Amino acid sequence: MNLSEIQAALRDGGHEAWLFYDHHHRDPIAYRVLGLPPDRLTTRRWFYLIPANGEPKKLVHRIESHHLDTLPGSKTEYSSWEELWSGLEAMVKPYRRLVMQYSANNQIPYISLVDAGMLDLVRSFDKQIDTSANLVARFEATLTEAQIASHYKAQEKIDAITAGAFQEIGRRARNGGTYEYEIQQWIMQAFEREGLVTCDPPNVSVNAHSGDPHYEPSSANSAPIKVGDFVLLDIWAKTNEPDSVFYDITWTGVIGTPSDKQREVFNIVRDARDVGINKVKAAFAAGKPICGWEVDQAVHEFLAGKGYEKAIFHRTGHSITSDIHGNGANLDNLETKDDRLILPNTCFSVEPGLYFPDFGVRSEIDMMIRNGKPEVTGRIQSELVLI
Repeated sequence: MNLSEIQAALRDGGHEAWLFYDHHHRDPIAYRVLGLPPDRLTTRRWFYLIPANGEPKKLVHRIESHHLDTLPGSKTEYSSWEELWSGLEAMVKPYRRLVMQYSANNQIPYISLVDAGMLDLVRSFDKQIDTSANLVARFEATLTEAQIASHYKAQEKIDAITAGAFQEIGRRARNGGTYEYEIQQWIMQAFEREGLVTCDPPNVSVNAHSGDPHYEPSSANSAPIKVGDFVLLDIWAKTNEPDSVFYDITWTGVIGTPSDKQREVFNIVRDARDVGINKVKAAFAAGKPICGWEVDQAVHEFLAGKGYEKAIFHRTGHSITSDIHGNGANLDNLETKDDRLILPNTCFSVEPGLYFPDFGVRSEIDMMIRNGKPEVTGRIQSELVLI
């Protein structure tokens, strides 16, 4: 834990203090931000308060009194619930507003980890609770230069693998055929050759399967791929090194000649993707803070304006870190209203999609905020791939 950095972030955000609380590992964010071992035995409630200025404070149970000894600050112990209440009230007494892992109305569920009863208790001390969402993003989604470099290493390899996969699909389709699962395994073998790792295998989705955003081919349910088919490839991986960052893209193509509907939908999704890209670029060019929901709203309005609102199944994009879905701002005003700021040195996808019973189109790129400017980190698909 870097105490001075946390306290600087609190002051930058105008916050008085950050109150961490856990019981039975309900809040993994607390362990990561504070640098506590994630497998530490935790059978009793503990509290750790970091003020914007001054010494942190600890409140721990007597049978786990050493639980927070690796962290700086003074310590108070309790056994009874009455001692816990009085100790917590004394801990928070100097502050009017506290930051916790909380999101009003559960709007950002990734952050909303403190249980309602604990919120009731803290509020009973006449305290107001604010969300830690942007603080968590600063400490969990902001990338180092080494991490940024790892993303670009993965990008170069995955862009080449994606192009090769389309070529392999075309070759096999015209020479006896292939299956979604077989192409998925071809991509996984390419990952291994290139020193890439992933959390889940890529999606290779044909025709109606491409209309299901989270379809996953397997040896049991894999569909054949043949001439005339519509193909969607959703590919994500990272380099096999500590703290490396994912690269995540989706491309679509047709083995042969696309239908008029396929071309139309692709062009609309492509243009919606560019609406999102340009929304982020315009905000940073103007020096204007921008939240994830604002990008999603612009993209959603564009797609709805084309008459396709009912074909929108998901948000526009997600945070990307060493986890494929990171803890920074998502581009979302559909599933949640994500009011986290898009921060410098963060990465995220822009991936609008439209989905129908017979096919679906998603066009996904990644963006990185570097040196105060947003940039797309890899190849950008402008036309359907003619496989």
